[in-house]
Amino acid sequence: MSFPFVFHEILSCKKIILVAVFKRAYAPFHKMQDFTNQPIDLDSLPQYQETPLNKPSSKYWKVIVINIFIFLILIGLGISVLVMSDQDIKAYLYLILSGYIFLALILFIIFRISLNKRGFALRDKDVIYKDGVIAETTTIVPLSRIQHVELNEGIFSRMFGLGTIEIYTAAGSEGKISLAGIEIELAKNIKEALIKRLDYTQAEQ
Repeated sequence: MSFPFVFHEILSCKKIILVAVFKRAYAPFHKMQDFTNQPIDLDSLPQYQETPLNKPSSKYWKVIVINIFIFLILIGLGISVLVMSDQDIKAYLYLILSGYIFLALILFIIFRISLNKRGFALRDKDVIYKDGVIAETTTIVPLSRIQHVELNEGIFSRMFGLGTIEIYTAAGSEGKISLAGIEIELAKNIKEALIKRLDYTQAEQ
C-alpha cells in the first residue's frame, strides 16, 4: 500500500469527521431558525359565550322549593323549642320572627336567581357549565379530563322525573360539576353521550 493512498484515506476520514461535527454543531441553530412564536389574534378565537346553553327543567324549581320548606320547618321547630324552654326569649319573639321571615325571603331569592343563571352545553371536546348568584362562573371541562360520569336521582327529583349528572374530573373531589334538574330521559342520553365521547377521546390518546 503506497503512502499517497494512505494519506488520501486519512484526509477523507478527517473530512467525514469534520462534516459530521459541523452538522451536529449547526443543528441547534437550524432549529432556532425554524422556531416561530407568532402572536395569536384573540378576536379569531372561538367564543364560548356564543354557545347556546341548556337550562334546568322548570320542574326543578319545585324540588328546590320543597327543600327550602323542609329547611325552614326544621329551623322553625328549633326556634319553637328554644322559645318554650326559655321564657326570657319570648320578649324577643317579634325580632326572631322577623329574622325568620327575612331568612326565608333571602333563600327564595338566592335560589331563584341561581336557577335562572344555570346552564350547560355538551360539545365535541368539552362540557360547559355556568352558574352563580351575583357573579357568574363559567366552567369548561375538556373530555380528556373527565374520569367518570354518574346519574343520580334524589327522592324529590324522582317525583318530578328529574335527575342530576355528576361529572368527576382528574382534579379529584374538588373537580366535580353537577348538572341538576335535567329530565331523566335527557339525563340518561347525556350520560351515554358523555361516556361514548370519553371512550373515543381516550382511544385517540
